[in-house]
Amino acid sequence: MKRNTSIIGFLAVIIFVLIMSGCQEKEDTPQVSSNEKEQTMTVTSSGIVNGVIEDKYGKRGTEFNENGIPTYSLPLKIENAPEGTVSYALLLEDKDAFPVSGGFSWVHWTAANITKTELKENESQTAKDFVQGVNSWMSIQGGEQSKELSSFYGGMAPPDAEHTYELHVYALDTMLNLENGFLMNDMYKQMDGHILAEYTLKGTYKN
Repeated sequence: MKRNTSIIGFLAVIIFVLIMSGCQEKEDTPQVSSNEKEQTMTVTSSGIVNGVIEDKYGKRGTEFNENGIPTYSLPLKIENAPEGTVSYALLLEDKDAFPVSGGFSWVHWTAANITKTELKENESQTAKDFVQGVNSWMSIQGGEQSKELSSFYGGMAPPDAEHTYELHVYALDTMLNLENGFLMNDMYKQMDGHILAEYTLKGTYKN
């Protein structure tokens, strides 16, 4: 009988020690608040409402260059960029142009060395603090517009049906060695190995 009592007492001590050890471990574990959790970079645009791009940023707008190409650029806002971000680059493209362009995605806007988190609407036409590449209106299919006129935002002008446009924004850990009029492929070559985060914002525009 005494032996059984001793065993029971011994087990009770072990259980108590284990319980206390677990409590201490919980106390020592740091609690991460919601503000400290990793946040994902996001991009929004007040010019895209419920997934639809407003008329003024494309062919139903009022701002055009001398060749009739829409020039009133979309605004955008970048939030929760990763630590170490030095600059941003962007590409606005239309993959739905593939059947009507002769086999390629239509480039509407490329820009790099953006060092702020917000671009105002129509800033493409006045920007002095970032560089812009050529769009697809410089191509044969686009009428071979001059490099000078093509180195800006060229708005939506779907010829056949509603198209979905993709705005890709990249957070980079460096500035790029690019000048106005750069080619899209050169931007991607220089971004290789320097992309900290990326986000794609989509919107549709009707024919």
